[in-house]
Amino acid sequence: RESDHRAWTPVSYTVTRQNATVQGLTEGKAYFFRIAAENIIGMGPFTETTKEIVIRDPITVPDRPEDLEVKAVTKNSVTLTWNPPKYDGGSDITMYVLESRLIGKEKFHKVTKEKMLDRKYTIEGLKEGDTYEYRVSACNIVGQGKPSFCTKPITCKDEIAPPTLDLDFRDKLIVRVGEAFSLTGRYSGKPAPKVTWLKDDVVVKEDDRTKIKTTPTTLCLGVLKSVREDSGKYCVTVENSTGSRKGFCQVNVVDRPSPPVGPVIFDEVHKDHMVVSWKPPLDDGGSEITNYIIEKKDAHRDLWMPVTSATVKTTCKIPKLLEGREYQIRIYAENLYGISDPLISDEMKAKDRFRVPDAPEQPVIKDVTKDSAVVVWNKPYDGGKPITNYIVEKKETMATRWVRVTKDPIFPGTQFKVPNLLEGCQYEFRVSAENEIGVGDPSPPSKPIFARDPIAKPSPPVNPEAVDKTKNSVDLSWQPPRHDGNGKIIGYLIEYQKVGDEDWKKANLTADSCPETKYKVTGLTEGLTYKFRVKAVNAAGESEPAHVPDPVEVKDRLEPPELILDANMAREQHVKAGDTLRLSAVIKGVPFPKVSWKKEDREVSPKADIEVTGVGSKLEIRNTVHEDGGIYSLTVENPAGSKTVSVKVVVLDKPGPPRNLQVSDVRSDSCYLTWMEPEDDGGSVITNYVVERKDVASAQWVAISSSSKKRSHMAKYLMEGIQYLFRVAAENQFGRGPYVETLKPIKAIDPLHPPGPPKNLHHVDVDKTEVSLVWNRPDRDGGAEITGYLVEYQEDGADEWTKFQTVPMLDCVVTGL
Repeated sequence: RESDHRAWTPVSYTVTRQNATVQGLTEGKAYFFRIAAENIIGMGPFTETTKEIVIRDPITVPDRPEDLEVKAVTKNSVTLTWNPPKYDGGSDITMYVLESRLIGKEKFHKVTKEKMLDRKYTIEGLKEGDTYEYRVSACNIVGQGKPSFCTKPITCKDEIAPPTLDLDFRDKLIVRVGEAFSLTGRYSGKPAPKVTWLKDDVVVKEDDRTKIKTTPTTLCLGVLKSVREDSGKYCVTVENSTGSRKGFCQVNVVDRPSPPVGPVIFDEVHKDHMVVSWKPPLDDGGSEITNYIIEKKDAHRDLWMPVTSATVKTTCKIPKLLEGREYQIRIYAENLYGISDPLISDEMKAKDRFRVPDAPEQPVIKDVTKDSAVVVWNKPYDGGKPITNYIVEKKETMATRWVRVTKDPIFPGTQFKVPNLLEGCQYEFRVSAENEIGVGDPSPPSKPIFARDPIAKPSPPVNPEAVDKTKNSVDLSWQPPRHDGNGKIIGYLIEYQKVGDEDWKKANLTADSCPETKYKVTGLTEGLTYKFRVKAVNAAGESEPAHVPDPVEVKDRLEPPELILDANMAREQHVKAGDTLRLSAVIKGVPFPKVSWKKEDREVSPKADIEVTGVGSKLEIRNTVHEDGGIYSLTVENPAGSKTVSVKVVVLDKPGPPRNLQVSDVRSDSCYLTWMEPEDDGGSVITNYVVERKDVASAQWVAISSSSKKRSHMAKYLMEGIQYLFRVAAENQFGRGPYVETLKPIKAIDPLHPPGPPKNLHHVDVDKTEVSLVWNRPDRDGGAEITGYLVEYQEDGADEWTKFQTVPMLDCVVTGL
């Protein structure tokens, strides 16, 4: 029963043990209990508990506290924290007991004097350098529980930790004007770091809009109602004696741009349009200008008309204006955050302010040649706009149409060399100037000029020399003059003088008789010494003479023959049959040598064409055949000596016929052919042989091999009893040569031999004058059907056998014995 009630409540009527569990009690209430024994007779008296029992869990001392940690250490203090025990023993914790032990001592001493429930405690008054370990115990109404695990040994000294910095903002931050923004973060460090805020390397100071808040672990910079000037690079520095950390943030406070910068400049003004320009805003609002909006207004009206709202350039063409009207232009700048206030121009009247350039003065022509002339002029008035080009034109004096001399621009020079004139034609020239407005009027035509070179006497010829001589002549050679006087060199005059005389004699009377740079002076006297000189002549006259440096004695000179081989004689020549053979060489020698061609020490073929010139010789044979091949020699001879060169010529042709074609090993279905290579391979390697056969009764040859490189062949698949002819031809890269053919037909049969001896000869009957014989066929018939058997007999003791007769069968009766 409850202690404040009198009525008893039964718990159980069937308990047979000496204990029982009472269920359904209320925690915190006090109860009395009683128990009675019962048997078959009845229930005995109750026994009652002497005092009331309060219902609650069993109470023990609490478990040990957990997570004892050192939070801070200085040279004279230590700060500790811990967590409550997992189980309080069934009763609330009433206090914590913190104990310490000096390293080197055995006992722990209580640190806290007063009753302490906080789980954080700072022990002060410690001695710098001492080392302690700590433990803590929890207490409840039952008593003090087990102590926690000890801390690691802790030495009293100031802790040093470099600063750390953890920021809540990124590298960049965009804020609209009027909005607030804040830069926050967390930091740590020992000793406690100093926090400094900078903006664009200047220390940030607090004011009505700027607030700075710093705690031991957090930092914050806040700006209220931001303005454009708040944009900049913000830096927070956390620093102590061990180092520093920095964080940065580029803050951009954005707004619509300021107005474009004036004044509005009228770059071009015309009667129907204008071109205006301006400068970008001083402040783009922190965002790139995306567009300019341009509007126009008649000065006498209040209505603004749009021109364009889609340009990023700071220049714009204002179209569709009425001539004589005055206009104003206004311009807005726009970015992502809005449109600026406008820039308004002064009034400007729509009318033409510029014009095309004036016509230049009459041009002057100089430096005329047969195909070009230089046109020179003075710069005209440019019409208010810079000249950008000059246009030069030409025409023949008798023509009416002017033609531009070039499509390329001519600027800034005021002269131009006109090319591609026709020699002898008369030309006039004129010039026009051009600016961005257009092309001005042309100048008056120049004075007419003829396209031709100015002519002067030529300079003397260059390097005259005597290159050859005989007993009555001297060959001279020179180079053209360096300057022809702008006139064609008509020819040259050659003069000679006998040493000791004063007069010069003409070797040729007119210049056109010597148009080339060489001349042979004849009619000289053998043994005398002469001087020579040469003059160049053009339409303006004769040049100064150029002298041969040394006097020349007239006499024959001897030089042994010399052969300079052309490429066709420098090495062995291969000529395809039917092509033309050419052999040639340059021949030198004084006097010119006698030339002779030989083929293997015999005269060359009559079909060979031989040509001898003053400088060389050439042998040519057309439609060459194989017989034209061989060793060709060229011999040159004069009184000073002789020289001979040889070259081997190979005429490449089809090979000759193979030799000694033989047939052997004839069988009923095959035979074996052999032959020898051709005497003449045509100058090229034999690549293969072609073998053919022919039935003597047929007119057609049949190829049995066309790629064999061997000089033999097994002819297979013959038909027994048929007579065949065979032929073979050789091939090289130039074709197939003639065939060699077997002399008589070959019959396809196996070779015949005598048959073998009959077998098992014995008698079957005997009489006094005759004997009956029988036998079996022989093992081999010799390659042909057996036609009969020859029977012979011999008397006993005799040496000779006597022929009886030939029988077709396998038996015979020998009579007359």
